[in-house]
Amino acid sequence: MSLQTFILLMYATEGDWDNADEATKAEYYRQHGDYDDRAADFGVTFLASEALQSVTTAVTLRRAGDDAEITDGPFAETVEQLGGFYLVTAPSREAVLKHAMLLPEYTIEVREIAQM
Repeated sequence: MSLQTFILLMYATEGDWDNADEATKAEYYRQHGDYDDRAADFGVTFLASEALQSVTTAVTLRRAGDDAEITDGPFAETVEQLGGFYLVTAPSREAVLKHAMLLPEYTIEVREIAQM
């Protein structure tokens, strides 16, 4: 069986986490634990995963030829910010999507890694 590689980008409203009580945070951690523990049930293997620092620590680099502009903050003003990612292999996009249903209620962008 051929495996495909996917990245799951998890977006959420950053202030919601900052203002969440300990019980809510504990439930999110529990759901991430379930996601991690049940990966094999979906044929998913983790290659990497990380939570990201606050969007306030981001910088954006825009290149145009030899010129570059560096600005503080993310590229676009949005309600939700990228908070973390999982890089996985799986037999299909459908398996990744079913497995992702175990994660907390984030907006999750799933993209296959391009084969170069």
